[in-house]
Amino acid sequence: MIAIGSDHAGFKLKEEIKKYLKEKGIEHKDYGCFSEERTDYPIYGELVARAVASGEAEKGLLFCGTGVGISLAANKVKGIRAVVCSDCYTAKMSKEHNDTNILAMGSRVVGVELAKMILDCWLNAKFEGGRHQRRIDMITEIENKR
Repeated sequence: MIAIGSDHAGFKLKEEIKKYLKEKGIEHKDYGCFSEERTDYPIYGELVARAVASGEAEKGLLFCGTGVGISLAANKVKGIRAVVCSDCYTAKMSKEHNDTNILAMGSRVVGVELAKMILDCWLNAKFEGGRHQRRIDMITEIENKR
C-alpha cells in the first residue's frame, strides 16, 4: 500500500495522482489534506512518514508547492528516506542507489503528466544493494546518533 499526502498547494496534484494509482490498480491510502484550504505541510509529511516507518504502508507519496517542505518534515521520522524529484532520472537513481521510500513532488514545479512519468520511474526502479547498502547503513548510523 502507498501512503499519500499533501498540503493545500499539493492537493490538486495529489488528487490527480490518486486517480492514476486507481487506474493502475495500485492500493493507496490518503492521509490528507482533503481540500485546498490553507494548512501546514509538516502535518501530512509526518503522517505519511509514520505510516511508512511503521510498516503500515510500503512507500509514500507527498505533494506540496515545491516538494521541499513536506519532504523535510518526512525526513525527520526515523527510517525515512524521502526525495524530492522533478525528473525521471533522479527518481530512478534515488531508488536504485538510496532506497528511497517516499517520493515528494512540487505541484508548482511539475505538471500532472510529468508527475505520472516520475512516479512510474520511481515505482519501477529497484534498489541495487551492494555498495549502496553500505551507504544506507551509514545514513542509519547517523540517524541513530540522535
